Order: sequence, then C-alpha cells, then structure tokens
Amino acid sequence: MQPDQFFSRFWPWLVTGAGLVLAYALLPVLTPFLLSALLAYMGNPVVEWLQRWRLHSRSLAVAVVFVMLAALVLLVLLILVPMLGRQLAELYALTPKLLDWLQQVALPWLQQTLGLEEDVWDVARLKQTFATQLDKAPDIASLLLGVLGSSSMALFGWLANLFLVPVVTFYLLRDWRLIVEKARVLLPRRHEPLVARLVGECHEVLGAFMRGQLLVMLALAVVYALGLMVLGLRLGLLVGLIAGLASIVPYMGFVVGIGAALVAGFFQFGADWLMLGGIVTVFMLGQVLESVALTPMLVGDRIGLHPVAVMFAVLAGGQLFGFTGVLLALPVAAVLMVWLRYWYQRYQASDLYRQASDD
Repeated sequence: MQPDQFFSRFWPWLVTGAGLVLAYALLPVLTPFLLSALLAYMGNPVVEWLQRWRLHSRSLAVAVVFVMLAALVLLVLLILVPMLGRQLAELYALTPKLLDWLQQVALPWLQQTLGLEEDVWDVARLKQTFATQLDKAPDIASLLLGVLGSSSMALFGWLANLFLVPVVTFYLLRDWRLIVEKARVLLPRRHEPLVARLVGECHEVLGAFMRGQLLVMLALAVVYALGLMVLGLRLGLLVGLIAGLASIVPYMGFVVGIGAALVAGFFQFGADWLMLGGIVTVFMLGQVLESVALTPMLVGDRIGLHPVAVMFAVLAGGQLFGFTGVLLALPVAAVLMVWLRYWYQRYQASDLYRQASDD
C-alpha cells in the first residue's frame, strides 16, 4: 500500500485517536468549556425561537436568554435552596425516630412473619453510628472550612471556572451557527452527506431526551412537590424533587416518591388515613398527568435515550472521567446509539447477513 493511500484511508482514525489522547490530557482544563458547550446546545433552540419571534439580533436574543437564566438561578438560590436546607435538617432529625420504628415495630413484625433471625439487622449499632456522626457534624464542618481556607489556589480555580462558564457560553451561543457551518465545511466532500445525516440523528436522539424527558421530570417534580406541600407535608419539596428526578425511569419516580412520602406522612400525621390517602391521590394524579398529557406532548413518539442507557452512561462517565465524564455521558451515549444503529443497518445489508445457509 502506498503512503498516500494509507494516509487517505486511515487519517480519520489517526486524527480521532490523537484528539482523544489530547482531550484526556487536557481533561481538567476542558471541564468549564464542556459545560459551556452543553449549556449552549440546550439554550440554542430558545435563541432560535426568539430570533424567529421578534429579536432579529442574535446577540440580543442571547442576552435575553442570559437574563432569564440569571433570574431562574436567583430564584433557586433565594427560595428553593433555603427551603431544601430546612427540609434536609428535618430529615436528619427524623432519622433517629425512623430507626426506633424499625427496631421496635418493623423488624419484629418481619421476624415473626418471615421467620428471620433476631440479629439479621443490627439496628442498634446503626443508630449508634448515626448518633456518633451527628455529634461530629460541627467538627466536619470546621474541617471543611479549614481545607477551603488552606487550599486558596483550588478555591481560586473554582471561582475562575465559575466565572468562565457564562462567558464561554455567551460566545458559543452567539456564534453557534458559524461554528456548525465551519465544522461542516471541514468535512471531506465524499463523507459530508453521511456525517451530516448521522449528526442530525444524534441531535434528534439527544434532543428527544434533553427537551423531552427532562421537561417531564421537571413537571412531575413541580406537581408532586406542590401537591405534598398543599397537604402540609413538611418534607414535601424534598420528596417531590426526588420523585421527579427518579422519573427518568418509568414508574420509578412514582414508586420511590409514594413510598418516601407515605413514610414521612406516617411520622408526621400518624395513622391519619385521610392525609395518607391524600398523599396517594397526589401521586396517582401525577402518574395520570404524565401518561395522558406530559409524555405525549413533550416526548411524543421521538426515539430518545433509553432510561437504562442514561443511567449506565452517567455512572460509567463519572467512574472513568469524574465530573467531566458526567457532562459528556449523554452526548457520547447519543453518538454511540446512532453509530451502533448505523452499523447494524450496514450489517443487515451485507452479504454476511443476507447470504443463505449452505445446508
């Protein structure tokens, strides 16, 4: 094989391999840029919509999106974070009561019903460990403050990245069309239609999840949290958010949420069947709303990422590459899904698959 033939055949793999090695070497530096790229990808449809509406200047549309995001972040910091902090403190205080109930009521019933041995679960030791950690909480907080104070360079780097993300996101959003067009021009003319089609499929898969399933999760979290808070459940916001996040897997949010809410409601209201029935009603209404309205309207029949694939991708990305891997997990999973689908179609069209048996 001539050198020029070798280069023309294998140069895409060589460039890809070199790019992956370089990206791995620069992983700590790339984190804010990757986060900015993800935010720009999610915000670009909003900017495009604003431009089609009335704001013909893309820079002005990007500025409007930034103002909306800043208002949302400020709302979360001023309202939701303090409320969640109070509910986490209540949950922490409720844990000893829950352990007492397990030791005095639940475990004896399980032992009598299922014939379990008495020392299957050592709840007393678990309770003692929790009490010890509770006593150490002020010391742990002081230790964390000391580490932050001594690691001034790490704190400075974190603050620099925090400032860098919105700046890079602004420029990426402003020049998004130009970046996409320049990347498309660099493609070899022979492969440009195929690559453009595969990138479009990746966009559809990732968009179906990002703008579909995530909106369903957010809507369910709001429905569950508001319903439980109207009932007067002190942990309503916390349980609602957890149930909404768990809704990434069908019916998992319902099961996790209703179980946690009933336990919290039992310890707050006692055996008040009216209040416990109200909790069940909130989750039943949320499930009906998801099936009848949210999923058909927000997700429809688009083929997104499977929930199991999402969980595996996030866990694998975090295990391999830390926080940066978590950021890259969903885009990489979307690319792999489209790539595998493409090669599966190629395999089905090949002689290896279509050739009849010799027998």
